[in-house]
Amino acid sequence: MNLEHKVCLVTGGARGIGRAIVESFAAAGARAVYAGDLAFDGFDEVTGRYSQVKGIDLNVTDGESIRGAVEQIMAAEGRIDVLVNNAGITRDGLLQKMGDDDWDAVVNVNLKGVFAVTRAVAPAMMEAGSGSIINMASVVALDGNIGQTNYAATKGGVVSMTKTWAKEFARKGAQVRVNALAPGFIRTPMTETVPQKVLDLMVSKTPLGRMGEAQDIANAATFLASDAASFITCQVLRVDGGLVF
Repeated sequence: MNLEHKVCLVTGGARGIGRAIVESFAAAGARAVYAGDLAFDGFDEVTGRYSQVKGIDLNVTDGESIRGAVEQIMAAEGRIDVLVNNAGITRDGLLQKMGDDDWDAVVNVNLKGVFAVTRAVAPAMMEAGSGSIINMASVVALDGNIGQTNYAATKGGVVSMTKTWAKEFARKGAQVRVNALAPGFIRTPMTETVPQKVLDLMVSKTPLGRMGEAQDIANAATFLASDAASFITCQVLRVDGGLVF
């Protein structure tokens, strides 16, 4: 998979799945990979390994932050070829115990953030006539999960936006592709807070018999970002080891 000459932006790119995607894009030869995030602890390991990787301050819940980041990239590179909407949070709890703050926080990052960043980036792609947008959904969006009303709702919304944008952005002939990835249970800092008995249960329901690794998702993202996927749009790709709820 070759990303030569491509300029990429990955939200939530300094840790977990986002960091793995940033590194995979750089290894695939991308011209520039911008990791948009709020904190970059230990990220100098990545920038030291790949000269084309750059950290950029980005708060997906703040319109000014989004505009500033996009303007900075466009000024430096003149284009954005690939956008990965990866930034996301969880605030799990059963419906009866889920407060408005937990609902609002997850919606603002996982749903509104994807909308706002894409709204800022898509016009440049449409003007250029090409681009790949990859939205991070979840198997929870497709199957539901106890204690994740807010998370499941946002990821379901991401799936719907993906399908809508795939039609909308290509309506005048632009080759702007929009796809979503639906990871299963992946070993990341986010899942470190999940009780081991829950993780063991999920592994038992996964035919491949293991949790996924961040690199598994990065591999799929690199494929969708590349020209090898030039006839793939409006799709939701499950990367979940065959998980059956």
